Amino acid sequence: MTTALAARWHPQTADRILLAGDESALESIREIVAGLEPKTRGQVFVEVASAADIQPIVAPGRVTVTWLVRDRGQSLRRSVDAWLSEMLPVSAFGESTVYAWIAADGPARLLSSN
Repeated sequence: MTTALAARWHPQTADRILLAGDESALESIREIVAGLEPKTRGQVFVEVASAADIQPIVAPGRVTVTWLVRDRGQSLRRSVDAWLSEMLPVSAFGESTVYAWIAADGPARLLSSN
């Protein structure tokens, strides 16, 4: 990994990872995904203008890559919010954690259900 973001990507303690961005963040997302451990669990969301902009991203088997197409009305923010609401439930049985980077939303950080 060579980008400044990739150098600060350290999700060791998280249950899952989340990467989200539009086409301008695609290089950073690809670089991080390429360096993920095979056992990593998580979600990648990439928002693009049209279906013609979709490009393959190879990810570990437990990481889902979802392409969101703006001209179909699909939204990065809505998708991220919905995914986080499922992955960070408030529970009396324990804490869930997600290590997240959302392009243009500050540095990568650990999010917790508590």
